[in-house]
Amino acid sequence: MALFGLFNKSGKSTGEMSFWGHIDALRGHLFRSVLLVVSIAIVTFFFPEILFDKIIFGPIHNDFITYRAFCHLGHWLQLHGVMPDGNDLCFGHYNFKLQSLGLSDQFTSQMWVAFVGGLIIGSPYVLWEFWRFIKPALKEKERKASTIFIFVASFLFVSGVLFSYFIIVPLMVNFLGNYQVSTMVENNFTMDSYISTVTTVTIAAGLMFELPVLAYFLTQFGLLTPQFMRKYRKHAIVVILIVAGVITPGPDVTSQMLVAFPLYFLYEASIFVSYFVVKRKEKNS
Repeated sequence: MALFGLFNKSGKSTGEMSFWGHIDALRGHLFRSVLLVVSIAIVTFFFPEILFDKIIFGPIHNDFITYRAFCHLGHWLQLHGVMPDGNDLCFGHYNFKLQSLGLSDQFTSQMWVAFVGGLIIGSPYVLWEFWRFIKPALKEKERKASTIFIFVASFLFVSGVLFSYFIIVPLMVNFLGNYQVSTMVENNFTMDSYISTVTTVTIAAGLMFELPVLAYFLTQFGLLTPQFMRKYRKHAIVVILIVAGVITPGPDVTSQMLVAFPLYFLYEASIFVSYFVVKRKEKNS
């Protein structure tokens, strides 16, 4: 595998690229990616009603789709004898208020949320630029899979963002928003704190859903093996259950499994991807 090969537009090797040559190429990919993200962010900046009232502040509305879906699920499980009280999954009622304490907080928050929106919307192009940078280090058959890579990577990232927004964020806001160490303490949070939590968790989940893609490249470069992931499967399960237990409301197992199962599925999918890469490398060797 030519890790430092220089390829022309036809895909043929033209020699070796120096370290600074790689840095210069990476700078070009980063510049184009940032340019697109910023351009989309500028457009989204001028739609604060949609950006904030409908999207960012959606999880603190009592009629948010996730709360209604969980409540219906609880009643359905009660009818089938799984849960004694169908209202256990009915949550999403908040008494706290969001405050803006700094003079420029609302403006900077709008800029940040617009940038995050640009990053999410422009993620397919950013991933395409990432693929263009690493493509010269791959073999001819692997370079032909560019369309599949962009589709899969974009699908996983968007799926992680949606999973976080509709599942993780509502559960986390419900837990943290209603958590009190004493009835003498009133929950009033800054807008910056709320937005930071929502955007950070959402982007982190999008990146976390790229685990199978990461496993592919780490295995491709010989840095990861399916045997290693199988060896530490039990450790991964414990971590997943801890994460699910922390962010889900109350002690009910149903909501915890709704969070834990997709995360565990991603880990198993990553093992399969790593195994597939190893077998293909053995076959071609």
